Amino acid sequence: MKSVDTEFIRTIAIIGHGGDGKTSITEAALFLSGVNTRLGRVDDGTSLMDFEPEEIKRGGSILASIANFPWNSHLVYWIDTPGYANFIGDTKACMRVVDGAVVVVSANDGVKVQTSTVWDFADEYEIPRVVFINRMDAERSNFESALEDLEANFKGTRMVPLVYPIGKESDFKGFVDLLSREAYIFSDDASGKFEKQDVPEEFTDTVATFRERMVEALVEADDELMEKYLEGNELTDEELLGCLKKGTCERQFVPVLCGSAAKNIGISHLIDLVTAALPSPIDRGPVKGKKPGTDEEITREPSPDAPFSAFVFKTISDPFAGRLTIFRVYSGTVQADTTLYNVTKDAKERIGQIFRLVGKKQEGVGSASVGELIAVAKLKETTTGDTFCDEGDPIVYEPARLPNPMITFALRPKSRGDEDKVASSLQRLMEEDLTIQLGRDEQTREILITGMGQLHIETTLEKMKRKFGVEVDLSIPKVPYKETIKKTAKGVIYRHKKQTGGHGQFAEVHFDISPLPRGKGFEFENALTGMNVPRGFVPAVEKGILEAMASGVVAGYPVVDVKVRFYDGKSHEVDSSEMAFKIAASMCFKKGVQEASPILLEPIMKMEIITPEENLGDIMGDINSRRGKVLGMDSKGKYQIVKALVPMAEVLKYAPDLRSMTGGRGNFTMEFSHYEEVPAHLKDKIVAQKQAAEEE
Repeated sequence: MKSVDTEFIRTIAIIGHGGDGKTSITEAALFLSGVNTRLGRVDDGTSLMDFEPEEIKRGGSILASIANFPWNSHLVYWIDTPGYANFIGDTKACMRVVDGAVVVVSANDGVKVQTSTVWDFADEYEIPRVVFINRMDAERSNFESALEDLEANFKGTRMVPLVYPIGKESDFKGFVDLLSREAYIFSDDASGKFEKQDVPEEFTDTVATFRERMVEALVEADDELMEKYLEGNELTDEELLGCLKKGTCERQFVPVLCGSAAKNIGISHLIDLVTAALPSPIDRGPVKGKKPGTDEEITREPSPDAPFSAFVFKTISDPFAGRLTIFRVYSGTVQADTTLYNVTKDAKERIGQIFRLVGKKQEGVGSASVGELIAVAKLKETTTGDTFCDEGDPIVYEPARLPNPMITFALRPKSRGDEDKVASSLQRLMEEDLTIQLGRDEQTREILITGMGQLHIETTLEKMKRKFGVEVDLSIPKVPYKETIKKTAKGVIYRHKKQTGGHGQFAEVHFDISPLPRGKGFEFENALTGMNVPRGFVPAVEKGILEAMASGVVAGYPVVDVKVRFYDGKSHEVDSSEMAFKIAASMCFKKGVQEASPILLEPIMKMEIITPEENLGDIMGDINSRRGKVLGMDSKGKYQIVKALVPMAEVLKYAPDLRSMTGGRGNFTMEFSHYEEVPAHLKDKIVAQKQAAEEE
């Protein structure tokens, strides 16, 4: 398709809860616009947008896919986003770059959990939106109930229906357009074809009521037209359409349509509404960024003649094709076969072809301008979140603030020696999914992977196996317990003496061992006087203690927060050696710890749990059952924020539990706070588990 003027470009995300039909709507749009010659379907694996094997297997989107299609002199860039909590990070990253959104709600289920989540994302980015009530042909579907549910869940947002349905459930066949006051009856062959008819007589009164409600809402967007309307004058369709666009773009109200993606009913009207009411890049106005290296805010005009700037919002990693970098152009124009300046990395990148995408299909274009979503291949330095700009007039765009990963697993390669391959493969996948994190626990020596949920992590590992041939096993991470002492042991003496013929081994050390405040680690004091121990052996003594601290006397966990005062000892001019003093120090330390009331410590996590108010009681009770301490509460809109300290051992599987308690609406962050003594009734159980694991 030829390039079009900026005012005719629409950059849109379709958002909503998983399973409500976003991809099916997208497939219908591609079919109606002529991009696809048949109607792709998710259920039979013919979807252009859900093309990854993991998506085909699960019958739903796990990554956002990008399409573009022509529509009545417009060019529409359309991002089909995931709607399940496990993959919602990619949805938010893509919403960072759109000018408008289509929110999909199921006519038989209404507003679901992730519908509210993505609605909040749209509020955060101040994105104008329209609502499409899908599945009007399903059992229990009810247009007015879905409308009431929208208004109840998004209080303060005025929902403005533009249509009224004709028929219910399996008899649904079209709707009355309240603007044109015409009935649209659709063919039942999913072709999207329709006939215009007069409004059926039985709908006349209802349509009149709904139209009056619509007109009253629309004219509030324009003071002059409101005055004209209140004076009793009839408004033209053009005047009402002007109010529709103004009010939608300014987020004064949200227009609502209905239809069925499966039957291809109402999709053409939806795209008409997208092009008529949602904003172009020009309507959205100047885009904000910052002067590099400062907090000074600067702006760019959304004009092809302005200095070039673009934001990288997505990366696709492929072991054969290499990295595909996808960016939104905010100002200026970019040509194929040129050099771009990455201000984030302070690097220049040579690009070859420029592609428009439809799922995994790529169409080469010579140039791209404001509002377009463009892909380029095999860039060396650029990653998601980077900004391209004119080197002589730089600007930096802020990356999306993604949701925090919520669950951690330990992973172990199935094949020995594959650790490096696992790390490099996951690094490639982390380029396209920023909500995956990889780390290593130095104490337990486990490789840790953190994601939005168990399904998220499992899907990532399936992809790693398919793309890079690496397989791993998952397990619950080990808790990094530690050991310490509660009292001081003075005058601890240990003599190491061994005679084996020739030179023997001899060393004697005298220690005072005392506890330190929590978090202080280890302190070694050389308090020797006289010449009983040559000073050259002191480093060996400290080394012996440090080695002994790696495995404590309670359960073999590292010892922390102790001070050792080395104040005396004995040596032999022939049999003493560094090794002898190292062994003596190690054994003296263990002996002293035994005498100083050794205890087990567990890590305590600082948590912030975001929950709907109606689930607050369940959350508080659950925290108490996990041996947690509530520190306080705060509120954030319709949500409550609970701040608590909870033992790490009690929250290793908290993500699915929270999801269950809150119906998927809860979220949490967690970070290490400090160590505390394990209660006596749990200590023996932990020690037994450690011994059993070592025996295995």
